[in-house]
Parts: sequence; C-alpha cells; structure tokens
Amino acid sequence: MEIDKTQIAAGLFNKHASGYQDKYMDVSLYRDSFDFFCEQLPGKNARILEIACGPGNITRYLLDKRPDFDILGTDLAPNMLSLAQLNNPGAHFQLMDCRHLEKAGGNYNGVMCGFALPYLSKNDVRKLLSDIFRSLNAGGLVYLSTMEDEYENSGFKKGSSGEEIFMHYYTAAFLNKELETNHFKVLYQEQIESTASDGTKVIDLIIIAAK
Repeated sequence: MEIDKTQIAAGLFNKHASGYQDKYMDVSLYRDSFDFFCEQLPGKNARILEIACGPGNITRYLLDKRPDFDILGTDLAPNMLSLAQLNNPGAHFQLMDCRHLEKAGGNYNGVMCGFALPYLSKNDVRKLLSDIFRSLNAGGLVYLSTMEDEYENSGFKKGSSGEEIFMHYYTAAFLNKELETNHFKVLYQEQIESTASDGTKVIDLIIIAAK
C-alpha cells in the first residue's frame, strides 16, 4: 500500500505548528498578490474558503485588509487550526482534507490556497482544481501559490525541523494549462525568489484566476 505523503506532511505540521507560526506569520512578501485578490472581490461579506490555512497567517492578512470577509479556514493539522482560531477569532475553522473538498460545500466567492500544492500529487492537484471550480460562484477567484520547478524534481526534502517532507513541484505552464482545462481565466501571475531553510534559492509561483 502506497504511503500517504499528504498525511505524513500534515503530521509534521501538526507537530511543529508553534515553530511554523513563529517563522511564517509575516506574509508581507506576498502582499501584492493578496491585495489583488482582495481588490478583485467587490461587494461586502464575500465568502472565502481557505485551504491549508496553517496558523492563520494569510487569514489574518486578508481580514486586516477586508474585515467584511466571511472566511472558513481548513487544514489537516489540528494544532494549526487551534492557532489559527486564536489568531483570528472572527473567522471559522474546520479540520478537512482538501482532497475531499465537497465537505466544505459551495457558493464561495473566493478560494485561497496558499502553499498547499507542494503537499499534493499531480492527480490530487488536477482533482482539486476541478473541485474548486464547482465550489465557486460565477466570477469567483482562486489563489494558488507553490514552489516552481519541474515535477520530476519532486522528492523528500529536509525542512527547518530537520525532518524530511515530500515536496511536489509545479511549473506555471502546467498550472495554467490545468486552469484553462477547468475553464478558469488567469488574471495575475507572479514569481518571487526566496531562500529555503537549507540556503538554496526557491521560486515562489503565484497565480490568481477567475471562474
């Protein structure tokens, strides 16, 4: 039986939730893309589904920018959800595997998916994009961020805790093609160079698309 790499990753994030919070609560590196996402959702009380919300770092940025957002944050790590609720008392949080997105219902104006893709296989990503399309209202937005590289370079990588975690890499070409297949229109794309915990250079890829 094949090991479930996504569940293994969730276990590590659960174990190191507090350390992750300490390291990643500042999301200002991605400010431009978050602001674009917020600005493209006019009107009040937009319903937002957040996938892999972690300690609520992105949630907090979104609510600071748009306090009217009605956000449901989801994650596979219970300790992350506890931190997210403390950091965002006005939002709602739920334990959920994004590979079963139907459990979150539908009629969302936006789906925020910040760095969940590295922990999902190519088939999982294809299914996720299809599920997101069904979850969104007409004109709704999806925000995707991941580390850009060829899928063939995916593998176990040592994280900041010293433990290994399986990382899946995706290219802009692949994600744009899959978004087009699922009838999304890409509105925004950005690549940001950053440095991983081992000192290697990483390209963070951000894509925002509309249904």
